[in-house]
Amino acid sequence: MIAAYALVPVYALPLALAVAGWARHHARRTRRNRDLLSHNRAAGLAEPPSLHPRIDPARCIGCGACVRACPEHDVLGLIGRTATLIEPWACVGHGVCRDACPAGAITLVFGTPTRGIDVPVLGPGGETSIPGIHIAGELGGLGLIRNAITQGSATIDHMAAALKTAPSDDRLDVVIVGCGPAGLAAALGAMAHGLRFVAIDQASLGGSVAHYPRGKLVMTAPATLPLIGEVRLGAISKEGLLHFWQDVLARTGLAPRFEERVRTVEREGDGFVVITDHARHRTRRVLLATGRGGTPRRLHVPGEDLAKVVYRLSDPGQYAEQRIVVVGGGDAALEAAIALAEVPGTTVTLVHRGAGFARARAANRMAVEHLEAAGTITVHRHTQPVAITPDTIAIASPDGTHNLANDAVIACLGGTMPREWLAHIGVAVETHHGLPMGPDLVQPSASSALST
Repeated sequence: MIAAYALVPVYALPLALAVAGWARHHARRTRRNRDLLSHNRAAGLAEPPSLHPRIDPARCIGCGACVRACPEHDVLGLIGRTATLIEPWACVGHGVCRDACPAGAITLVFGTPTRGIDVPVLGPGGETSIPGIHIAGELGGLGLIRNAITQGSATIDHMAAALKTAPSDDRLDVVIVGCGPAGLAAALGAMAHGLRFVAIDQASLGGSVAHYPRGKLVMTAPATLPLIGEVRLGAISKEGLLHFWQDVLARTGLAPRFEERVRTVEREGDGFVVITDHARHRTRRVLLATGRGGTPRRLHVPGEDLAKVVYRLSDPGQYAEQRIVVVGGGDAALEAAIALAEVPGTTVTLVHRGAGFARARAANRMAVEHLEAAGTITVHRHTQPVAITPDTIAIASPDGTHNLANDAVIACLGGTMPREWLAHIGVAVETHHGLPMGPDLVQPSASSALST
């Protein structure tokens, strides 16, 4: 019979090899993630654009569940035994990392100590500082189609529960302003609850999606739409997504009022009057789901009111044989430059004030770098426009100001929160440097959101 001690090498050696292999893998992974984080910091890509995870290293157990759960590649990674946001610029606020963490070490937050984000003060159900006026979707700080749909549906559920306890009258139950994903989900939810409502949009179906460049792919995570059920579209073109929304309208009978701009919202007793350029809608509650893209951030330079200056690219083909300057460093700017570079005879120049494209996805950055190396696109970094004339654009850089011959300027600078309009109707907005979200991903936690 073999002595027990004689079996020790039989078991110890494989175990030692397994531990050594795991240690090497762990060291390589840590080194790789640390290098990637350092690269992003050096390239100016260290600031997340909106909602993102804040990880408490004292509570993180290093299990990697958040890394595996994140649907975006390389946003999170383990450095040592701690999860870290290694590619902050690519985080788009899915929120699944928080749900996957078994130790409760992740909080979803708005803004960072160095980059503030304007967020309306919201309470339960997305209710603003004006009782009865609610906000859902991108206007409240949440990006992503899935998040907007979830919040729009949840906000209507909250409203419906509150309205059941109030006496009914001849007013509408709710006016929904905006027909993007949040507004449409809210409208479908209102139909499901049997509420009396109107849905209004100053433009057309789809919200900001309708203004994406032709053929742009949109990534949509699975979501649940009232009256429709679970929707799984995956990667879908702008046109495909708009066709889906049109089919939803046809199937449900939902009939939004398009091309109707809201001028103001006035208090009337215990309700409101929503005044548009076509009508006055008396209502008990209001849901603002307008997004931020409806108010483009402007250049604020002489000549920006010239007809050749626009703030979004709709049809690249219209710029054939022209000299185009695209201003910006986010996905919209890079995608516009890429699309224009495919138009025969078009000369494309990309002007960006930063060193790196901090708000753009890796695929877009790599595409622009490839086109720049091939000489198809000219990129000016650390540069910004200072004046525009009918035939030129002046750009300022560290080595001086230069005039470029130019036929059109496309400024893709993102949208600004309509603070003045919100302030006019009394809705409070704060700039936050780390505002936490509540566990339902619908509104900020009450203790933070209601502090002033």
